Amino acid sequence: MMGIEEIQELLPQRYPFLLVDRVVGVDLKKNTIDCYKNVTANENFFNGHFPGHPIMPGVLIVEAMAQAAGLLGFKMANKQPGDNSVYYFAAADKVRFKMTVVPGDRLQLTAEFLAEKRGIWKFSCQALVDGRIASSAVITCAKKEI
Repeated sequence: MMGIEEIQELLPQRYPFLLVDRVVGVDLKKNTIDCYKNVTANENFFNGHFPGHPIMPGVLIVEAMAQAAGLLGFKMANKQPGDNSVYYFAAADKVRFKMTVVPGDRLQLTAEFLAEKRGIWKFSCQALVDGRIASSAVITCAKKEI
């Protein structure tokens, strides 16, 4: 389990762009992570997307999956941002949207490590609502020593 304080130690994003509320499990034997984002009506993006019919923007769902993948990368590498490393979101492939995400949903975010080569990490990610896939993607993160 990781609460918001530990998440903020690893991820540079802050309100309104921090899209992981809690990590409920990290399995370093399987190289997987399970997180969630509570989607509330108070989210600022709902004011314009769309008035009267609020839907979480797909690009933010993909960003939430990338943040989950970044957290997994830090845990797998046993690194902290203070260790002079950061993970940049480099690519999203095979992105699919299967259903809308609306206020009141709990977005379950999962990431599974696929491969690493020369600091480029690939993860298979999913965003689920009530056990149903809302979105999926293969996320690429580039680890950079700073």
